[in-house]
Amino acid sequence: MEATQRNSNAASINKRRFMFKVIAATALSGTSGLVRAQAKPVELSETDPQAVSLGYKVDATKVDKAKFKGYQAGHQCSNCNLFKAEANAANGACAIFPGKNVAAKGWCSAWIKKG
Repeated sequence: MEATQRNSNAASINKRRFMFKVIAATALSGTSGLVRAQAKPVELSETDPQAVSLGYKVDATKVDKAKFKGYQAGHQCSNCNLFKAEANAANGACAIFPGKNVAAKGWCSAWIKKG
C-alpha cells in the first residue's frame, strides 16, 4: 500500500511540475509576442481617429491652414519637442501617438517648439 501511495504522490507532483512548465511557457511566449509587437511601431495613418482630431498630416505643407491656425510654415514633427528619432530619420516616435511612428515632415496641432 505504501509503495502505491508513493507512486501516486510522485505522479501527482510530476503532473504539477508539467502543468507549471506549460503555464510558464505559455505566459512567456505570450509576453515575448507583446514585446515584439511593441518593438516595431506602426506608421500613423492620417485617417486614425486621434490623428484626424489633431489635424495630423504626413506632409506638413498639406495642413488645412484655415482650420489649424496654429500651423506656421516650417513647423513639422522633426522640430517638435514631442518627436523622438535619430538625426535625419524619415519618421520617429511621438509622445502623443504611443506605439506609432509619425513622419518627420508631418505635423499635428499638438506641435511644441523643440528646445
